[in-house]
Amino acid sequence: MSIETHLNATPPVLQVRDLHVRFVSRERTVNAVNGVSFELAPGEVLGILGESGSGKSVTLRSIQKLLPPRNTVLSGEVLLDGEDVLTMPTKQLATIRGAKVSMIFQEPATAFDPVYTIGEQITETITHHEGVSKAEATKRALDLLELVRIPSAKQRLDNYPHEMSGGMRQRAMIALALSCRPKVLLADEPTTALDATVQIQVLLLLAQLQEELGLSIIFVTHDIGVATEVSTRLAVMYGGQIVETGPLASIVENPGHPYTQGLLASTIHSASRGTRLEAIGGSPPNMTAAPTQCSFAPRCKFAEAASLSGVPELRPDGNKTVVRCIRHSKVAA
Repeated sequence: MSIETHLNATPPVLQVRDLHVRFVSRERTVNAVNGVSFELAPGEVLGILGESGSGKSVTLRSIQKLLPPRNTVLSGEVLLDGEDVLTMPTKQLATIRGAKVSMIFQEPATAFDPVYTIGEQITETITHHEGVSKAEATKRALDLLELVRIPSAKQRLDNYPHEMSGGMRQRAMIALALSCRPKVLLADEPTTALDATVQIQVLLLLAQLQEELGLSIIFVTHDIGVATEVSTRLAVMYGGQIVETGPLASIVENPGHPYTQGLLASTIHSASRGTRLEAIGGSPPNMTAAPTQCSFAPRCKFAEAASLSGVPELRPDGNKTVVRCIRHSKVAA
């Protein structure tokens, strides 16, 4: 039994175990994800937080096995309803994508097909997975556009993606993702390309839909403000590994990993008025080699010789969180 299962007695809807992802080419190998494990409980919103290049989006796409097979090497397990997604044949993958697990992509302008209307694309998804008539699928597509609060929903069914604003496209993308009533919803930085006002509207919409439909959501973001707005539990990623995970309030109020502390310290909030923001010094790790030590050690003010002697394990810190740091008790103090 994993640490997370012990902390949460509810059977998970999704389990990721020791996930490794490598991208191999003639020029180099990139170790994008290095032993990621987590679980998602029913009705939970797990926020995956980290800077660009930390492996967040690669982890998310691995759950649906959406990475290019030609140059991707996957290992570990991704268990959905007890079945390992990583070993599924292509035909079986096609049946679960959209039906059991669905994704909201970062940029809906490129996720939608530009030569078909929004209504046609949602309707096709429903008829493909559920075998209902076109009339019934069209009715549900209309209901979905109304569910995500798109004004004049009936007229919007006949719109092409380029005829809608960024916020409208993102709402339509959410409608498409929900069209076959998935158990798990994956959101890959869905508000990054939106302005602040529309971003708040989309976040509120997702929160309302999650509560109304009882969705389990994984929300990937590099914005800690967004993560705290939508998540019930947080997983902080660095160097292709989870370095801290636990209940949102526990991590925000008492971060145990130096990287998490750095992220929180570099965020603008009401208490920071008139004070200098702290930046995390140094650069992200080189991912061409698999980690052999603490990946954050070159940038960490708490690093010591033991930090360089091996990859630290995730350890409980007594506050319902687990931390990948050999000195997490001293760091928290």
